[in-house]
Amino acid sequence: MLARAITLIESLREDDRLGAEDLVSRVLPRTGRAVRVGLSGVPGVGKSTFIEALGMHLVESGKSVAVLAVDPSSAATGGSILGDKTRMPRLAAEPRAFIRPSPAGGELGGVARRTREAMLLCEAFGFDVVLVETVGVGQSEAVVAEMVDCFVLLALPGAGDELQGLKRGVMELVDVVAVNKADGDNLIRAKRAVRDIKAALQYQRRRLHAWEPRVLPVSALTGSGVVDLWATVEEHRAAIAASGELESIRRSQTKRWLWSLVKEGVMAAFRETPEVAARLSQIEAAVEAGALTAPRGARELLEAFRARLK
Repeated sequence: MLARAITLIESLREDDRLGAEDLVSRVLPRTGRAVRVGLSGVPGVGKSTFIEALGMHLVESGKSVAVLAVDPSSAATGGSILGDKTRMPRLAAEPRAFIRPSPAGGELGGVARRTREAMLLCEAFGFDVVLVETVGVGQSEAVVAEMVDCFVLLALPGAGDELQGLKRGVMELVDVVAVNKADGDNLIRAKRAVRDIKAALQYQRRRLHAWEPRVLPVSALTGSGVVDLWATVEEHRAAIAASGELESIRRSQTKRWLWSLVKEGVMAAFRETPEVAARLSQIEAAVEAGALTAPRGARELLEAFRARLK
């Protein structure tokens, strides 16, 4: 039933939109109690393996966990493999766990078009923890941080990730940095990366008054550090709840959700306006051919849109 509900809210059909809005409105009073955690990292960092290790720890601790795994979409075909479940075989077999792969569909921030609503449905269903696995890392990861309580970045030892601590953008958004694959020959490099990232984070502006970002080594392969990481997430939750920042974060997230939907609706209305639709392909072709500048083409389309509104 939960899977069918998420399919409904992800639908692009106009006749499904009102039903999806009604569904979200009905479940909204039952949401807000779960711990929302976003996990991101570069491809190859071991996100799926780590999420399975973390999910198994949560299940064995008596918690129920939902995983919203976002898969990259092809720029050429728009298709996605949606193979995250196959990389989490143990967790997928757990009755207290739910894994939902969704295509990114070209959305910014490595999240699917309806990740926010899917998260609310999982909360209403009664899951204690909702984990959002994102496509990758970049400036647009702000989108992910704006919909979860705790943002965890997975880093690789010896791959230059310690330099990320010197970069603004994604490192200003993290609450916890987990240096994965801290096992075997990588252990020494992982400890060095932890030390370097900690030093670099001292120069970053703190996102929350009640929390200073933590850095710790983990191993999805052996399970080392997974318990400590979850304890850190719970400590983060308790700190921001006590300071009142959790409530403030949730209110801010709701406002951003509103504006993301407004922008989506305005863009759809723009494309569907007859005056715009009549000129869109012609202007696009002229811009591609270099016969018309992009600013001029955009202005002409916007003028056609505004004329329709008068």
